[in-house]
Amino acid sequence: MGALLKNLGYYNGKYDLIENMSIPMSDRVCWFGDGVYDATATRNSVIYCLDDHVERFYRSAALVEIEIPYSKKELKDLLNDLVSKVDTSESSGEAFLYWQITRAANVPRNHVFPADSEASLWVTVTPRKLADIYHRARLISYEDIRFFMCHIKTLCLLPNVLASEAAKRAGAEECVMYRKEADGIKNRVTEGAHTNVHCLKDGVFYTAPLDHLVLPGIARKNLIKMCRQLGVPVKEEPFSLEFLMQADEVMLSSSSNFCIVATHVDDIPVGGKAPGLLKQLQDALFADYLQATK
Repeated sequence: MGALLKNLGYYNGKYDLIENMSIPMSDRVCWFGDGVYDATATRNSVIYCLDDHVERFYRSAALVEIEIPYSKKELKDLLNDLVSKVDTSESSGEAFLYWQITRAANVPRNHVFPADSEASLWVTVTPRKLADIYHRARLISYEDIRFFMCHIKTLCLLPNVLASEAAKRAGAEECVMYRKEADGIKNRVTEGAHTNVHCLKDGVFYTAPLDHLVLPGIARKNLIKMCRQLGVPVKEEPFSLEFLMQADEVMLSSSSNFCIVATHVDDIPVGGKAPGLLKQLQDALFADYLQATK
């Protein structure tokens, strides 16, 4: 093995430092955001929950009719190999792994699928320490203006970008997005701009159901697993913004933030009523991560 890289970018068989990589302007991601992605944390060159993330990646691709030109094993082997090429000594052995598949390149620009072209695979590996799982965050509420395919991890993230910027300008770290009315519920909570949203109420863990309005988060799946191990009842059902504001704890989860707690939504204090149960869940999640990546 040669010298380790400080970071890594990969595109269709070629790799280098991210800043040295280039992609063709005709790649359909540039014109249409035509692709899907996934991402997760790594530690000691071990990719956390790799099987779950790869399964979701293939499911997303199938739902938008992109054929991935690799078997699942081939993709896993490639990702493991690329992760091993990066120096993570300055980030406690941790890195963030991101990969996406796009519907290839075609000229001239045309909305319909290109014929007889192979999808393009992108990968980046960036040394980065895992976010502090015990971090406490301020949130804002934000109307969910995304399209109705949120269960697919697509690259069309402009509404999420706008929501994230709105949170930043308000001095917050994330949004609680809601639909004005869905499933007969006014102000139904869906998810965050880049997280799933959950809450604890009277010893019960509440999370939105996996429908077309919510991404099936791997961290969400792990939270549910830990709840069941700890004997915490789980309800996967729609709930309103008003219900969330009255919850005992408000929680966010993502592949790089396993379970962080909110202190405010729209500058109104929330949660803080079940710190013991919350910490049990956080401790269990962090222990699972350490065990899986030791």
